[in-house]
Amino acid sequence: MSTLSVRPVAGHIGADIDGVDLAQPLATETVEGIRQALHRHKVVFFRGQRLDHSSQIAFARHFGELTYAHPHDDAPPEDHPEIFTIDPRRFEQRYGKNFRDEYRKRQYSYFDGWHTDVTAAVNPPAGSILRAETVPEVGGDTQWTNLVAAYEGLSAPVRAFVDTLRAEHRYGGSRPVGEDGEYARRVNDNLLVSVHPVVRVHPETGERALFVNPGFTSHIVGVTAGESKRVLDLLYAEITRPEYTVRFRWEPGHVAFWDNRATAHLAPRDLEHLDVERRLHRVTLIGDVPVGPDGRESELVAGRPFTADHRVAVAS
Repeated sequence: MSTLSVRPVAGHIGADIDGVDLAQPLATETVEGIRQALHRHKVVFFRGQRLDHSSQIAFARHFGELTYAHPHDDAPPEDHPEIFTIDPRRFEQRYGKNFRDEYRKRQYSYFDGWHTDVTAAVNPPAGSILRAETVPEVGGDTQWTNLVAAYEGLSAPVRAFVDTLRAEHRYGGSRPVGEDGEYARRVNDNLLVSVHPVVRVHPETGERALFVNPGFTSHIVGVTAGESKRVLDLLYAEITRPEYTVRFRWEPGHVAFWDNRATAHLAPRDLEHLDVERRLHRVTLIGDVPVGPDGRESELVAGRPFTADHRVAVAS
């Protein structure tokens, strides 16, 4: 039996968990301890673990059923359809050598890289578990932000206002991916579009969290384009305030487990000019349909819920 040690690492978000071997079967009380730490700290870190694809999947299943790898990935590792491998070189092979250049062009501001996983789906993942296989000696850190703290940091009148709003989410957010290139074809052939509450009530803790992110949110519904941009800019500035964030330095074997219902995260932006390898593997927990403070659920606009039986359309 393991003895968990939970140590907060930042003021609003993040904790290190020691005293557990994730590759081994876990006792019920250990699983519950990890779950409670996740709810409190939003993202938890395990260092120096020895996981492979199978043991990562087995660990994740303690917390729920898993989705297919990714809505656009038709080639997860053989016999492990739950694994999504994050590797820029792999993306370049799949989407062409111009993929990274096109991605960089889309990053007009610091806000743009922040996202919550797959919020274009009507049931975005409940959580994600990411493990590092190969990481550079310099750079490549990931950051997370606490969306509950961001909501609570707003003034009461603004909280009351955003409680009433809903927003559309799609790949590309407010900047459509277009129609040219392999990546754009993948997005358009596997379209996912949903309308979510701007404020989400967490189904387990009851906390309210801002539920918009620059990676997926296209606009606030029911208002003008100018009003939508100004409201979203206000909320994006709030969710990226440094005091709500934590930054994690990866090493091989490190694992991060985050609550996708209460966080957004920022992939590293400091490696594009370096010839380095960075390969990590992610699994995601099937999520529920978000509910706003008024009790209204999210609405599916295009596609279908994101589950284990997801199928990717690939143009010939």
